[in-house]
Formats: sequence, C-alpha cells, structure tokens
Amino acid sequence: MKLGRIQRDSVDGPVARLVSVHPDEERVVDLVSAERLRLERQGATREAADRYAHALFPASFTQAVSLGPRLTEAAAEADDRAGSETSVSFAEISWLPAADPPIIRDAISFKKHLEAYHDAIGHDLSSMHYEVPAYWKGSPTQIFGHDAEIPHPHYTDALDYELEIGFIVGSRGATLTPEEAKSRVFGLTIFNDYSARDFQGPEMLMRMGPAKCKEFAYGIGPWVTTIDEVDSLEQLEMSARINGEEMSRGMCEGLLWQPEETLAYISLNDELRPGDLIGLGTVGDGSGMEQGRYLKPGDTIELEVSHLGVLRQRVSDKQTARWMPAARG
Repeated sequence: MKLGRIQRDSVDGPVARLVSVHPDEERVVDLVSAERLRLERQGATREAADRYAHALFPASFTQAVSLGPRLTEAAAEADDRAGSETSVSFAEISWLPAADPPIIRDAISFKKHLEAYHDAIGHDLSSMHYEVPAYWKGSPTQIFGHDAEIPHPHYTDALDYELEIGFIVGSRGATLTPEEAKSRVFGLTIFNDYSARDFQGPEMLMRMGPAKCKEFAYGIGPWVTTIDEVDSLEQLEMSARINGEEMSRGMCEGLLWQPEETLAYISLNDELRPGDLIGLGTVGDGSGMEQGRYLKPGDTIELEVSHLGVLRQRVSDKQTARWMPAARG
C-alpha cells in the first residue's frame, strides 16, 4: 500500500488529508471521505461518521501510523468500499510532505558516498565509520513535499541534492537488536537531504555536527510505500535528474551498514517512535557534489526510486541576507 498526504479546500480553509495512492491510475483516495461514506452506507449519521473518520485517519502521518497495523487494514477497507467515489486525480491535488516526523535522523551508510564526501570537503575519514553506524539529528521544521519550492539560502553557492531512502518507523522500541529493529519499519519514502556544500566543510570543523549546512530543507515524498511491497533494497533502482537531464542512475547497493543495524544502533539507550524518519544516507553518485554540478535558482530536481515514485521539487530564487553573525577576534 502507498499512503500520502494532500491539501484540500474546506469551509475552514485548506486542510491536510491522508490518502491512499494509486500511481498507475494517477489518483488518490481521500480516506476521511471514503470512510465517512462507508459508515453512512451502514446507517451512521453524517456527524458520527465524520468524527470517526477523522479520528481513524488524522491529517498527521505520525498520528496515523501510531495506530499500528489497524491503519493499513482500515485504509484498505475504506479504499475498497468507497474509493471509487472519493478519488481525486493527481492533476487536481496539492501534495504535502508524505510524513511529518517528530525527528529526522540521517545516516551515511553507502561506502562510495562516504569516501567521496570526505574527499570533497577535505576532511580525513574517521575509522569510527567502520566501527559504528554514523548518523546525525535534523530539525523537522523545514520539510517540503512533492512539487514544492525549496529555499536557496543566501549563504551558499553550492546548493546540493542528496538521493536517499527514508525509513518510516511504525512502532516504539528501545535498545533493540537488528532483527527487532527491522520489525519496527512501517514503510519507505524518498528523502532529499539538501546540503550547502561550501558551508558544510567549515561548519563540520567545529565537531558539533551539521547545522545550517543542512537544516534549511528536507524533501519527503511523494508518498510512503509500506515495507511489505519491497522485498529487498537491492531491487531498488535509483536515479536523479536536473531539469530533465539524468545525473546518475544505479541500484541501492554498496551498503557499509544494513538498515536494521543502523536502526538498532540509533535505539541504543534511546527510543524509536512511530513516525520517526531515518535516512539511509546518500547512494553512491547520488549527489551533485559527486557529479560536479550544483543546483541553481529555478532548477527542477527529480529523485526517482522504483516502487517509491518520483520526488520533484524546484529551487527558489536565492534568498537575500537579513543577518549573519560577525566573527569574533
């Protein structure tokens, strides 16, 4: 199953809706509308059906996935019973970020990108990368969905995309084994971890982890594909395009750490929670840094992963500086 989020008009203004997605037919099913109609046909009043449908299919993906297995069961039932009457064409919808994670964690699991990244920023590659799965934490406030415009910060002339797979956690778990962590995965989505490369090298010298070189834009979408639809990561073909020109294409291979190992390490004396997003890291050759081409204002970047769809976004005009801290002597 594929689940996403869209924005719809209502008497109270724009509202977010959880939808089931049918990519081959280029349509989505508004699950609140479908469930409400299903219940009304069974004799429920419209008011009662509306309350129940909104509780079952909240606008927040994190709240929805917290329901556990009942979410996909209920979504399949609503789609099957009333989906044809409550469908909306792709051409008529405005996509929201597929997930609204309470926290973003991003790993660096692909050996080829790991080495290329350190070469590009001129830093020595720590041996710790081969001892534990490295990751960092990102703010969930700057998330953009399919067809959105992403900001071009004023402080960078090397705006980069990163072709990644994001894992969406479906249930709680702390201090897990890799096998236990694997069972906590709800689904996969495309994740674009935008980077300001010329700001990244100097900032990382502070040994505090990435901050303003990262936390200005994350792309998530266009939808979340449940984990049962993906037999193995190795079957996923991944590609990136700028303004229609293919920049890279390859398979999801060359992992230094398996996803379940990274998730288990993250959970060590910590907790995975429903809705959390864990980026697997940039696939080899999956960034402009490795291709020698950065994004410019007006560019359209498309990331495609088989079974997961195409995440397309546009780059805004370069922002005007309002303030930057003055160096201390």
